[in-house]
Amino acid sequence: MKTVRLKVSFSAKVFKAVTEICKTLNIRRSEELSLLKPLDEPQKKKKKTKEKSNDPIIEDILNLDNTAVTPGTAASPGLYSKTMTPIYDPVNGTPASSTMMWFSDSLLTEQNCNVLAVSQSNCPPEKLAKLYQPLSLVDKAAINAGWLDSSRSLMEQGFQEEDKLLLRFKYFSFFDLNPKYDAVRINQLYEQARWAILLEEIECTEEEMFMFASLQYHISKMSKSSEPQSSSNEPDIDEVEAALANLEVTLDGAHSDRMLEDITDVPKLSDYLKLFRPKKLTLRAYKEYWFVFKDTSISYYKNMECARAEPIEQLHLRGCEVVPDVNVSSKKFGIKLLIPVADGMNEIYLRCENENQYAKWMAACMLASKGKTMAYSSYRTEVRNIQSFLKMKDLNSAQAQAAPNLEAMEMNSECFVSPRYVKKYKNKQLTTRILEAHQNVSQMSLVEAKMRFIQAWQSLPEFGIKYYIVRFRGCKKDELLGISYNRLIRIDMSTCLPIITWRFSNMKQWNVNWEIRQVAIEFDQNVSIAFACLSCDCKIVHEYIGGYIFLSTRSKDQNETLDEELFHKLTGGQD
Repeated sequence: MKTVRLKVSFSAKVFKAVTEICKTLNIRRSEELSLLKPLDEPQKKKKKTKEKSNDPIIEDILNLDNTAVTPGTAASPGLYSKTMTPIYDPVNGTPASSTMMWFSDSLLTEQNCNVLAVSQSNCPPEKLAKLYQPLSLVDKAAINAGWLDSSRSLMEQGFQEEDKLLLRFKYFSFFDLNPKYDAVRINQLYEQARWAILLEEIECTEEEMFMFASLQYHISKMSKSSEPQSSSNEPDIDEVEAALANLEVTLDGAHSDRMLEDITDVPKLSDYLKLFRPKKLTLRAYKEYWFVFKDTSISYYKNMECARAEPIEQLHLRGCEVVPDVNVSSKKFGIKLLIPVADGMNEIYLRCENENQYAKWMAACMLASKGKTMAYSSYRTEVRNIQSFLKMKDLNSAQAQAAPNLEAMEMNSECFVSPRYVKKYKNKQLTTRILEAHQNVSQMSLVEAKMRFIQAWQSLPEFGIKYYIVRFRGCKKDELLGISYNRLIRIDMSTCLPIITWRFSNMKQWNVNWEIRQVAIEFDQNVSIAFACLSCDCKIVHEYIGGYIFLSTRSKDQNETLDEELFHKLTGGQD
């Protein structure tokens, strides 16, 4: 963890304070981040004091406490140029030499301007084992209760000088992520994702764990070898020329990038797939049918010849949950669908024959769950991303089976996996498996590897879901509410299984009854819910929901300024 010491206005609202911090640290899109109060661990305090007396810890602190911040003054401009001249090398993430002059206006001086864009050194296995603690959904709810109220100041929330807060991505909707301008932002995301994987704050399969480990190893290796970009052979970049070039590219690509759905010719998929519906006291038996995917629905028939008749069943995927059920090594390419019905969720499993078929159907299902068809412009990109992700996980490929580098066999493999796998496998076994997976990513640049790590993290079923303990109106038992970037999920606390999902796109209005501390939400089709928050103040949950609605209003106008008034209006809990 990197500790940064800097001055922030205690009287400014937290939303404004985070904006100032992000400008200082050169992190664009500050609205995605917020401040989190560290979770108190009273049981471990005695142990920590003993450890400190025997082995003092030298804290890695970047001191940017150089200038005072007074209320109402503008924060440091950082390095962000609104004409979008590239300020980072997109390959290795180092600052472009032509923009070094900008550091004179920032607290990030030339000597430490790259510190926050470089991933931190690997955590020793012993320290990782002490940090590791398997978390239940209830434990995660306790952590999520620590988010600060964005509409109140640090002073109003009881914080004092020298208090430590965590700057974290709160909203998992990463807009306009670009390696040319976002080296610090990408590295911050990578570190947050890396620790979530290592400490198993988010679930992943064993196959995925070794894929993440191989990317970590590659990033660690590239970080040590990459050097700052030389300015000798690089021509100076004029901001106006760069802006015109960017405009030209935008205009040339406007048609393809903004392609909307063609109503007259909506693409469709049709093929033989296997289907399974889980039932109590039955073994999993898949049965083959002829499937047709059109618009946002899947119809299936006994065989291809029956496709002109009425289908056996039609599955409407708008608003459903789509979960990958994949093991590349075992050639298992499955899709789990949780489709909302009147009394809960209808669980269905589809099985594809190969990875190409899986990529097409999975991409179509993901778009359909958001109410989009395969005519949407992002369909082909989504297919390629899924294929690329599967390739990284494939340990049977020719690349993965190539002879590993003998020098690399000396790496400390226990730093790259969760402590659970350290107990399960010997160090040599871990090293061999990581190196096998590394063959699939060994040709990536440093920034590309970080981006792939982030994308793989985003593809995990639990990605971006924050849990809170609530009690719904009319119910006598406690339940869990999962909040994601596009939906709310009602979860049974005893089984941890989803009961029903509500999409933000179907939300009509939401507010808080401050007298009884209850959040009320109204959806389309006369669906309304209300719940009291038990694990935190209801303002935290309401702000999460309103914050995601606020993020959905963003556009790609690079010169736009944050509408702070709209944010507080959407998250304030007023009618």
